[in-house]
Amino acid sequence: MRYLRFIHNGKPVLGVRTETGVHIVGERDLESLLAEGIDLASFGHGAVRFGDEVVVPEDAYLPLMQRPTKVICVGLNYSEHIDESPYDRPDYPTLFPRFNSSLTAHGKPIVVPRISDSLDYEGEMAVVLKSGGRHISREDALNCVAGYSIFNEASVREYQFKSPQWTVGKNFDDTGAFGPELVTADELPAGGKGLLLETKVNGEVVQSASTDTMIFDVATLISTISEAISLEAGDVIVSGTPSGVGFGMDPKRYLKHGDTVEVSIEGIGTLRNKVVDELK
Repeated sequence: MRYLRFIHNGKPVLGVRTETGVHIVGERDLESLLAEGIDLASFGHGAVRFGDEVVVPEDAYLPLMQRPTKVICVGLNYSEHIDESPYDRPDYPTLFPRFNSSLTAHGKPIVVPRISDSLDYEGEMAVVLKSGGRHISREDALNCVAGYSIFNEASVREYQFKSPQWTVGKNFDDTGAFGPELVTADELPAGGKGLLLETKVNGEVVQSASTDTMIFDVATLISTISEAISLEAGDVIVSGTPSGVGFGMDPKRYLKHGDTVEVSIEGIGTLRNKVVDELK
């Protein structure tokens, strides 16, 4: 089942996509469904039977989740990406938060901040949880997954590297593109393994890797994070980016006004955003 959020008749609604079109679920959001323990795979079938079928314009999408309980990002999770960074291969996941105020949607702009010209793309697979807890075993971890989506974890490099902590550079407004759809876990390989992830800038492939090549796979991330942090239904884990970011190029290739960035993941879809300058 594939879920999306969008504006319809002036109101935010949740929908499911089938081979024939998009059916409206209602004015619910994924956060509330997950908090109530509703099984998304079965819940969506009711909408297909009874919900109105509509066409969703490209500019009508909303972030897949407006206020996820937590967004936990993973850095340095592909070996070749580490090779283009100033860091060594980690033996423990590199974790940092994303705040809801940074989120934007498919079809909406990613914004180059007026105070820096070092905005960079990072195509990533997002993991949405349906349950959580503490001390989750690796064997049980994938039972916590509701589904998978796409994230462009765009980073303002100048601010990311102002201190040893990356948080500021990872949380500028309108830099975290999330969507367009959540694909329930039953429709994809366990742990989202073996999926081709590609990022294109203006049609040119700049990142291409299999999710098989993550250093810490989804089950390991869930288990490791839960050693310290209580995970909850509605949490999102953004699982890391492969090599090919603009920071790693010579000369560096940062995003600029007018660029189009597309992040595609096999079996999930394509997240597309124009890049615009912040208004002065």
